[in-house]
Amino acid sequence: MTLPTPMWRHPEFRRGARDMAEISVGIAAWGLITGVAMAKAGMPVSLAVLMSLLVFAGSAQLAVLPLIATGAPVWVVWATAACVNLRFLILSSQWRPYLGVYPLKQRLAMSYFSADLNYVVFMQRFPQPRPQPEQVPYFWGGVTINWLSWQVLSIAGILLAQDVPAHWGIGFAGTLALLGLTCAMLSDRGTWIAAAVAACAAVAAYALPLKLNIVVAIAAAVAMGLLIDHSTPKGPVTAEDKT
Repeated sequence: MTLPTPMWRHPEFRRGARDMAEISVGIAAWGLITGVAMAKAGMPVSLAVLMSLLVFAGSAQLAVLPLIATGAPVWVVWATAACVNLRFLILSSQWRPYLGVYPLKQRLAMSYFSADLNYVVFMQRFPQPRPQPEQVPYFWGGVTINWLSWQVLSIAGILLAQDVPAHWGIGFAGTLALLGLTCAMLSDRGTWIAAAVAACAAVAAYALPLKLNIVVAIAAAVAMGLLIDHSTPKGPVTAEDKT
């Protein structure tokens, strides 16, 4: 009797995990700052960890923290979280043609683990809204990386919040998140070179007022990108091109 192959060994599971890994740094950064914010809001460690594991919705968690801190009624907290997460109604309706054929218990598990970026990556992989056998392992590969990236850094932020300097604030998280998303976009030699030039230009022009070094960095990256684009061969010349 042949045992069924574990899902984590399916090629599409690995592909889904690999696709999500490219943007997991940004996800982890937001998880970290959410964990720090929960701890800084005065929540007990156990409650903050429980919230991270059960809610698993960064926007909603950050939105309700001020309400919890000021002792707002429970229904206000719930209503705020529900409003912030209304977008998942739309996302769920888009998931339905793909995953609506599966049992309710399985769909409930998928609904907990699904997230915005998982939706984006999944739709890029399967643009046609019809069920396919490889969709489920791909889905679980992606959400596994997403969930681990978020939870590990969120819980780390909760436990290490006192070691994070207060003046870092949200800007610190934004920098990490943008760095992660930027790294995910560095897909070829040209973008790596343009990013390196932008970084060097930003540092070299750091003394400029009004943060104009950012403008200088953008201009340098655009110029380098155009230079690379014009210097890259467009492909073999055909007989029609010569005539």
